[in-house]
Amino acid sequence: MLLDIQLMRPDDYVGFTFFIGYMAMFAASVFFFFERSRVDDKWKLSLLVSALITGIAAVHYLYMRDYWGVHQESPTFFRYVDWTLTVPLMCVEFYLLTRAAGATKSLLWKLIIASTWMLVCGYVGESFSDGTTAHSVTWGVLSTLGYIYILHAVWFGEVAQLAERSNSDVGKRGVRTLAWFVLVGWAIYPIGY
Repeated sequence: MLLDIQLMRPDDYVGFTFFIGYMAMFAASVFFFFERSRVDDKWKLSLLVSALITGIAAVHYLYMRDYWGVHQESPTFFRYVDWTLTVPLMCVEFYLLTRAAGATKSLLWKLIIASTWMLVCGYVGESFSDGTTAHSVTWGVLSTLGYIYILHAVWFGEVAQLAERSNSDVGKRGVRTLAWFVLVGWAIYPIGY
């Protein structure tokens, strides 16, 4: 069996959180996939990428819930596997939303490299700790540099400028919504680190 799903105890709030995450991501994936038929052709690929992001996350949340249920420890490795797939795909979303306004492949690769830098540094700092605060702080700061680069690009830099120059209110709203997600949703990462 692919997943050996464990029964959850009623007081397992961590496992419950993973399960809620799974359900939310699965529902979002189904929604994005079915909504593709209701949007203009230029947005279909963006909705497909959104469905992929949430679908990948759903599978990982379900697996992480099961891992937590068996081991009662944080599924660090599996969180990073999930993020390594979904975070660069979110950067692809910024590219897709601003492509009509002139976004280049160079912008896409800068965002992907910054997100990969953020994740690799975070994983090294979290997984290969030597027990010192200096180790965590060093890798946390290095990881946060990637986050700040992306944050700047989507709020003030090239992505924000392309969105503003576009003639698409839908594109502008999409970039702004995704920028808020990066600011608020990803902020827990450097703060928690």
